[in-house]
Amino acid sequence: MQENSIHLFEFDKSFGKIIIGTDEAGRGPGAGGVFAAAVHFNEITDGLINDLSILNDSKKLTPKKRDSIYDVIKNNTVNKIVCVEVEDIEKLNILNASLKAMNLACSCVNEGLNNTLTLVDGNKLIKSYPYPQQCIIKGDSKSASIAAASILAKVTRDRYMEKLDEEFPMYNWRKNAGYLTAEHLSAIDKYGISPYHRPSFLKKHFERILR
Repeated sequence: MQENSIHLFEFDKSFGKIIIGTDEAGRGPGAGGVFAAAVHFNEITDGLINDLSILNDSKKLTPKKRDSIYDVIKNNTVNKIVCVEVEDIEKLNILNASLKAMNLACSCVNEGLNNTLTLVDGNKLIKSYPYPQQCIIKGDSKSASIAAASILAKVTRDRYMEKLDEEFPMYNWRKNAGYLTAEHLSAIDKYGISPYHRPSFLKKHFERILR
């Protein structure tokens, strides 16, 4: 596994710039905010690479493995995690809300750094972003910085949904993280929507019921 993490760090190093990686979590769910994280590794040592030997796209790691390296990433990087809540998602749409979260997170990490390049997971550049940037398709499995950002965003969002679950346990967000599973949709039909639901994501469901 360490060989994979070495490749991830070498990918970032190949640009010859100070790299900031960014990724989001929570574009697909029907409840909760969307999170973005930005990460810059300011010192990369053999020990750090070893500690992050399982580093990869957060979707390829179990929750236990993500949790096991979350603090390692937090404590060894310049990082920022931003949540854009449901109100903004409904105003902006989910893509623009995700890019807003990335912009805020990356702009914060960029402060005080020179000669930076922001690597953005996916195929959409960050709108109105004043720093050099480049899209990396499937970047969370290519770049150490993006992979680390994906883990910070995912773990933070999962913990946020667990907190919301304490307030609204009927939707089982602790398990489904806000995704519109059959169980979640059934709970919505029974209890209605909460302030944390995204109404625009539920239009088709309610239209189908009303037919």
